[in-house]
Amino acid sequence: MRTISADACVIGTGAGGAPVAALLAEAGMRVVVLEEGELHGPETMTARPRDMMPRLYRDAGQIATVGNPPIVLPLGRGVGGTTLINSGTCFRTPQDVLDRWRADHGLELDLEEEFALVEEAIGVREVPPEIAGRNANLVKEGADRLGISAGYLKRNARGCIGSGVCAFGCPTGAKQHAGQVWIPRAQAAGAELHTNARARRLVVENGRVRGVETRDLRVAADRVIVAAGALLTPLLLRANRIGAASGQLGGNLTIHPASAARALYDEPIDPWTGVPQSVYVDELAADGIMLEGIAGPPDQGAMSTPRSGAEHRDLMLNARRTGSFGVMVSDSARGSVRRIAGRMLVRYDLHPGDAERFRRGFELLARIFFAAGAHEVIVPIDGVPTLRDGDVTPLQRLRVRPRQISAMAFHPLGTARAGADPATSVVDPDLQVHGIEGLHVADGSVVPSSLGVNPQITIMALAARLARRLTNAG
Repeated sequence: MRTISADACVIGTGAGGAPVAALLAEAGMRVVVLEEGELHGPETMTARPRDMMPRLYRDAGQIATVGNPPIVLPLGRGVGGTTLINSGTCFRTPQDVLDRWRADHGLELDLEEEFALVEEAIGVREVPPEIAGRNANLVKEGADRLGISAGYLKRNARGCIGSGVCAFGCPTGAKQHAGQVWIPRAQAAGAELHTNARARRLVVENGRVRGVETRDLRVAADRVIVAAGALLTPLLLRANRIGAASGQLGGNLTIHPASAARALYDEPIDPWTGVPQSVYVDELAADGIMLEGIAGPPDQGAMSTPRSGAEHRDLMLNARRTGSFGVMVSDSARGSVRRIAGRMLVRYDLHPGDAERFRRGFELLARIFFAAGAHEVIVPIDGVPTLRDGDVTPLQRLRVRPRQISAMAFHPLGTARAGADPATSVVDPDLQVHGIEGLHVADGSVVPSSLGVNPQITIMALAARLARRLTNAG
């Protein structure tokens, strides 16, 4: 086994690992970055889901929770992590969430400086209406007619032309994902990137981390930052018998369950044209319900469109006139991730209160669709008929149960949560694993609770804060 030395070793290149690597390297540290996946440049992106999902998604996008109901939970795999295949949506951590973390977990976080640094680095800008796409603009028009709070999302993109395939790798290089921005910065400052390098062992001696081992490489370092994501980080720590003393490791999983409704219009809207996620509706945000645009190419639409048989065929024949939009809930439930017989098991049951949030979200969305001119609305709740001619009463009188919801999720968080009390958390307020000097975590696993908004800016800001603290301490 070859051995190399570094001041810091970073495991993972997603929203947490990549910023830490770049900022530590730019501060003069010798940094080695380990990435399990491969490097994918824009020139390799075909814009075809059937080509890109096996290449860019872990397990080809087939990871799903075990529970009521099963929920598909896609993860990216490659340099950039899940930022490689997300929609680029950028929200700062809501202040009420930060306040709750202070009260419940003893986290005093002033992230204003980090927010500004991150947003400038990745080019966060509001989506211009002209590339938002007719699908999203119609929802914005419908919300405006009803006096419902809505706006254009902010995204990390420069020179976006609205290719409509953000979830399958940006073919133009416009999306400023972690692998496109932070990793090149890290390398320019001297960081060493190793791809196809899966961390297997964390070397700990006398309560201090001393390095990381892959199958072929040992990195000797007194600072190690684990940033493998909220599902894989706890598995790595547990495999090394680290971080489990509080009983919290691998628990407290939140995922932001989400689903999408369809609306049939008289006019062609070509939902695959424009930015897939470009408009939000935050009318019910205080209740943990966000509406965000979602769209994609026809083959993606075929996989996600509800109904079956002749009904599914008819919907696809009308794909040009079919709009879609999503409902995301800030979940009350808590799941867990474990490795059983060598395989990852994600356990999660949708909370009945969150099923009710879906009902409320889809009722609001149906009203917006009808105000925008739709004449039919299809919601992914089992037992709800197609809504027609502005009638939302089937949703209003429904008592929905978790098993009736068809959902996906994209934001796993909380499985190595941060907190001041070692009895209720895995890492301390500086993201160092309780009891192990020099071992830190910087990914969605440290986020103590559901955010209610897309988490990449939160994760990057926490990573930037960690880098600053390590630099000042170094």
